[in-house]
Amino acid sequence: MSDILNVNNLVKCYDQFTLDQVSFAVPEGSIVGFIGSNGAGKTTTIKAILGLISYDGGSIELFSSSHKQDSASVAAKQRIGVVFDTLPFPADCQLSDIAALGKAAYPNWDAGLFKQLLRTFQIENTKHIKSLSRGMGMKLQLAFALAHHPELLILDEATAGLDPLAREEVLEILRNFMNDEHHGILISSHITSDLEKIADCVVCIDKGKHIFTKDIDEICDISGIAHCRAAEVEELLQKELFNPQSLRIIRSTYSTDILVPDRIKLAQAMPSLACDRTNLEDYMRFMLKGEIR
Repeated sequence: MSDILNVNNLVKCYDQFTLDQVSFAVPEGSIVGFIGSNGAGKTTTIKAILGLISYDGGSIELFSSSHKQDSASVAAKQRIGVVFDTLPFPADCQLSDIAALGKAAYPNWDAGLFKQLLRTFQIENTKHIKSLSRGMGMKLQLAFALAHHPELLILDEATAGLDPLAREEVLEILRNFMNDEHHGILISSHITSDLEKIADCVVCIDKGKHIFTKDIDEICDISGIAHCRAAEVEELLQKELFNPQSLRIIRSTYSTDILVPDRIKLAQAMPSLACDRTNLEDYMRFMLKGEIR
């Protein structure tokens, strides 16, 4: 499978912030989660990908075509569906106006699919945009993004503001979108439990720097958090089971927790040591806040 999106050493400089050589890819057939703290640079990266802002270094390829230092081409944008964290449509528009906008903007606009998605999301066709809740606004954006049959979806906090049932409904639509093996999704989200359900891998940035790229299975099924007493910490480190750079340590008053890359390997070497399965939220916390020995 080729890469739908390839971001290579992306640099964007502001007065108080620098996106510093961020690199990652979205292969065909993959859902890539994009995570990090507030202000990490996720939205800056997404805007650069979409050609909404210029950038100062590196390159971006969409569908194997580079648009280094230039806006993404109109042809590339026709193949991308986007959901932002705020509703971009004018407040006084009706849904019929949004449908007309889609028809004018996209040669592949599918009016029937748009209506079907509005019914699925239970959005009344007579409503004004200003009357929609945040959750309904997100659903409208998703319907608009899907209705022109994109190959790449880029979602910035698409499930924010939705209740759990509505979030699951959105995730199911994203799963259906991925039934085509040539499709791909880049999804930025603070709701890490959603990413655990659908993402194939996760890219994490912090303060403008790339922190890690990991398959979700490596994070949730293989890595673990060991709960150690002081003597067990030293024993674990002295055994040299893992590369020290792969360990992250968080100390508290009564114990020390260590993120390890392979809990099965640890259990075989130290069977008496308690080691729990980790999740994406904890993995990110250890990678961002943990001490490197």
